[in-house]
Amino acid sequence: MDRKIQKNGLTNLLLLLLVSGSGLAAARSGNLLAGQVSVVFTGLGVLVAAVSWFQMRMEESERLEKLEFDELARSAARSTLFNAPDAEVFPAQRAREQFDRFFVPAFTVVLFLVQVGGAFWVWRWLQKTTVVPLRQPLVALGLFAIFFLFLFLLGKFSASLARLEGHRLLRPGAGYLLLGAYLCFLVAGSIVAMEAGFQKVDLYVARALGGLLALIAVETLINLVLEIYRPRVKGKVERPLYESRLVGLLGQPEGLITTAAQALDYQFGFKVSETWFYKTLAEKLPAFVLGLVAVLLLSTCVIFLEPGEQGLLERFGNPVASRPVLDSGPHLKFPWPIDRIYRFRTREIHSLNVGFVPDPQREKERTVLWTVPHYKSEFNLLVASREPLSSTTPNPAAGERAVPVNLLTVSIPVQYQITDVRAWAYNHEDPTNLLEQLATREVVRYLVGVDLIDIMSSGRQKAAAELRDRIQARANEPGMKLGVDILLVGLQDIHPPVKVADAYEAVVGALQQVQTNILAAEGYRAKTLPLAKAEAQKIVREAEADALRRTRGAAAQASQFTNQIAAYTASPDVYPERLYLQTLARASGTTRKYLIASTNATEVIQLDLQDKLRPDLLDVTVPPLNK
Repeated sequence: MDRKIQKNGLTNLLLLLLVSGSGLAAARSGNLLAGQVSVVFTGLGVLVAAVSWFQMRMEESERLEKLEFDELARSAARSTLFNAPDAEVFPAQRAREQFDRFFVPAFTVVLFLVQVGGAFWVWRWLQKTTVVPLRQPLVALGLFAIFFLFLFLLGKFSASLARLEGHRLLRPGAGYLLLGAYLCFLVAGSIVAMEAGFQKVDLYVARALGGLLALIAVETLINLVLEIYRPRVKGKVERPLYESRLVGLLGQPEGLITTAAQALDYQFGFKVSETWFYKTLAEKLPAFVLGLVAVLLLSTCVIFLEPGEQGLLERFGNPVASRPVLDSGPHLKFPWPIDRIYRFRTREIHSLNVGFVPDPQREKERTVLWTVPHYKSEFNLLVASREPLSSTTPNPAAGERAVPVNLLTVSIPVQYQITDVRAWAYNHEDPTNLLEQLATREVVRYLVGVDLIDIMSSGRQKAAAELRDRIQARANEPGMKLGVDILLVGLQDIHPPVKVADAYEAVVGALQQVQTNILAAEGYRAKTLPLAKAEAQKIVREAEADALRRTRGAAAQASQFTNQIAAYTASPDVYPERLYLQTLARASGTTRKYLIASTNATEVIQLDLQDKLRPDLLDVTVPPLNK
């Protein structure tokens, strides 16, 4: 390995170091997210290029040492120096072997940790970062274009030199040079896209680069694991452990064609790469790719708006006055990125939420209770109370008094429809968020002036209508002009906060129980008093009837006694017998009687005192016999 290769490796290292520092300064000053993430790759390239350059120096020292030894070995005067062991004769070789055995794996582990830490930092950083306007985008664009030019030229030279002359230690730095060049070109493209109106392109590119960094870390881990089980062949030169094949593939994508040609040659058994078709495809591949790009751009000249949609046409980020609003159907335009069409579903009913953040999992629940949260988050709002202020104060010295307000958790969906698409799109940067804030403000203003019980019961429908009118009026103000029609303000889900729902239910339950007891007492009173009056009237009437019966009975008995005296006087012998017989007849009228015909015989009489089942079945009247 000559000094020219070492100088080339040192040049790669210095250029990567310079681009890393300058790129970081340019990206931070210009608010470029993708530019700051791309600096992570060039920083990794600095580490890899530094280790590969140091390894070049060690191998060069080993080569010079062997040349010196061979020169001395050919001389006539030999000494016992050359009979010493190899560790004493070749210290540079020993140092290089120790470097390959211990330092390179350790550095690869450190490189893996740095890659994992960088990917994690990029992910956390991008989660908290929002898209901000660029500062001096033309300056940043020019700087990254210069970075691309220098990195690409030096990277191509180093990669070609490493391939033609077989310098394996020059490949890792060359791969990171080319990858850095392509990343600078990507950052420059994202700057152009953001200037064309695509504000989130920079964020998307930064996230994609973070994912690429994670993939490179996974590849490094796999290389470390495979290095443990790799068979060692003496004398065989292996590629550096810290060299990334993924970086080399991204830096030299034309290597895919060579790899594909070798695979085809192996599979078919002949030189497919030497056929006219393959050569033509390899030569015309750029033209073919450009043709595909042209077809894709032409396909963007025709756009179809779905039924219920309206579109706004912009040319270089400015509205086209001759075509203000596009209705549903096919339309022609200039290719992207000259013309862009923004779609809006004006026939569709849109919805926004006030006072809560929906939870898709909890929305499936059929039973909704006050004591169980059924959204991701709910907001408590102040509601007026009809209760008078208490005369007692918690701090009489300070003059503090209780405020007649309550807390209420509201979940209000607001449904609206876009009626003026130009006002909706151009009057405000984020009309949906603005409408949500307007609706929230009107809800807060309205709730502080209504009673808690009223809005939760009979006044809910009136409140919904008034809130809809208020939000509509705010949306139609000259300073707003959102171009929407408020269709519905739903007040179906209004309840006390979840933390106090149990206590509220207990109070409401107690009030209901009190009302139940009052109604039960009134019902008992309404039942008991008439019954008492009826019972008293019954007793009076029974007493009057008993008095009447007693007097009339006594009078009848007196009249009967008078008549009996007259009958007894008329016939003293007959009247007692007759009275006796009448009494006997009345007393024994329903009594069973047994007649004994004979009187001169001694008989044992057995009486069966059991009642007969049915007298009509046993007492059968026997008709007389006809003679």
